[in-house]
Amino acid sequence: MDVLTGLLDGPKARGAFLLKSVFDPPWSLRIEDRAPISLATMVQGSAWVMPDGGVPALIGPGDIAVLRGPDPYTIADAQDTPVQITVGPDQRCSTTVGEDVTDTMALGVRTWGAPLGQGSSVMLSGTYQAPGEIGRRLLGALPTLLVRPAALDDSPLVPLLAEEIGRDEPGQELVLDRLLDLLFVSVLRTWLAEPDAGAPAWYHARSDPRVGPALRLLHGEPAHAWTVESLARKVGVSRAGLARRFTEVVGEPPMTYLANWRLALAADLLREPDATVAAVAHQVGYSSAFALSSAFKRVRGVSPQEYRKGGASPVVLPQATPSRTVVLGG
Repeated sequence: MDVLTGLLDGPKARGAFLLKSVFDPPWSLRIEDRAPISLATMVQGSAWVMPDGGVPALIGPGDIAVLRGPDPYTIADAQDTPVQITVGPDQRCSTTVGEDVTDTMALGVRTWGAPLGQGSSVMLSGTYQAPGEIGRRLLGALPTLLVRPAALDDSPLVPLLAEEIGRDEPGQELVLDRLLDLLFVSVLRTWLAEPDAGAPAWYHARSDPRVGPALRLLHGEPAHAWTVESLARKVGVSRAGLARRFTEVVGEPPMTYLANWRLALAADLLREPDATVAAVAHQVGYSSAFALSSAFKRVRGVSPQEYRKGGASPVVLPQATPSRTVVLGG
């Protein structure tokens, strides 16, 4: 498995909350839903995206803003426009913009505002409620606000999402989920490829001549009984040399990285309804259900059984420290 494939496969939308919002100025939307990841893009007009404690950024048609939760943020036509609409944790909205609110909750799509006029702003937004455990390793490294300008991407994804979001066809929820996924992954790839944009150190390890092959082996065969010595032998370097270089580039020793990767895999597999703890343990490289349970509880504070029953706390990404705004391409 490519090192990035499993990480990008983690954030999969499942019944994501999607909105098409139509606003006449002045307008201001306050988001307090504590979602781990949200995306917003303009179809018409422009908007200021203002994360709490972060640097605001102006987005226009085709620009995509990725907001890393759970902190609140505001999107408005101007930085000083008073808040008119608030979205809370239960996804219910309270508004003071009058009677021009149209609720079209079919397929999780809600449209706010008046009919489209020449001066109206049109915004599409999507919210991930619970990213997969594998994806958390990547998503946890995101800045508070990440903006990809339209000039950096000529794909038709934004126009296609705008077209599909208002349809009511069989399987439409799945179509919208996958379009949101494609849009999100395309932004992540642009972010990871741009130098000095804050991509995590372990991502750059892919291209290291010693660490890159080792990472591919760990990701491709997590159930193998790896040791630093056997991994070094496969890569063709000394044990000490691999251990030192791996820790230097990735930020943690090889076996620590492997243990965390196995537990992330296990957490996602445990969400499958037919999976047993024993089967998951075997799949990710633990000798028994007991061994997996012990490691899982030590690191996550709950047993695999409690985790799959919802005993774990809600999935929330670690706080971004410090709060950062990154606009790609400059």
